[in-house]
Amino acid sequence: MLVGYGRVSTRDQNPEMQDQALRGAGCERIFIERASGAQRDRPHLAAALDFMRDGDVLVVWKLDRLARSLRHLLETAADLESRGIGLRVLTQPIDTTTSGGRMLFAICGAIAEFERELTRERTYAGLASAKARGKKGGRPPSLSANDLTAARAMLRDPELSAGDVARRLRVSPSTLYRHLPAAKSAALEKPSEDDPGRIP
Repeated sequence: MLVGYGRVSTRDQNPEMQDQALRGAGCERIFIERASGAQRDRPHLAAALDFMRDGDVLVVWKLDRLARSLRHLLETAADLESRGIGLRVLTQPIDTTTSGGRMLFAICGAIAEFERELTRERTYAGLASAKARGKKGGRPPSLSANDLTAARAMLRDPELSAGDVARRLRVSPSTLYRHLPAAKSAALEKPSEDDPGRIP
């Protein structure tokens, strides 16, 4: 029996193309997963492997749908082989029911892992280069320099609590405290019952 397995990385991706390709290949049973390729715990893949028996063939659209780690890929292939189950990849000439297919499978897996390592190295090099030029990665700060100046001025007003200031700046009290530790000290010194930023 041909058993199809498809995977999409996020809930926004549509698995229809993979589903149609697997059905077109003659798969009688299809399992579709919504999970990252790096995630080892994939219940639909586990269900597909548990469903299969000696003589069945697992069919995937692309090799990276099965696994993104070369080690995991080879472990899965070895497990399938030990159970007498073949592996067929629709977009690549890989069919482990043949000796040529098994060899090509190992080569493609090694190349895919090599490409990922190169991508990772380029990413790290790009981040290091940006850092050397004074650029910072990640999300922009919640409070700008002007926001912090305004926050300091408002905190000097005895009528305003740290929670009031945080609300006016549209951030949480914890965000305000992270940027201005003095605000936390002020909140401890002047607790207010109606202040959501009050620390008991």
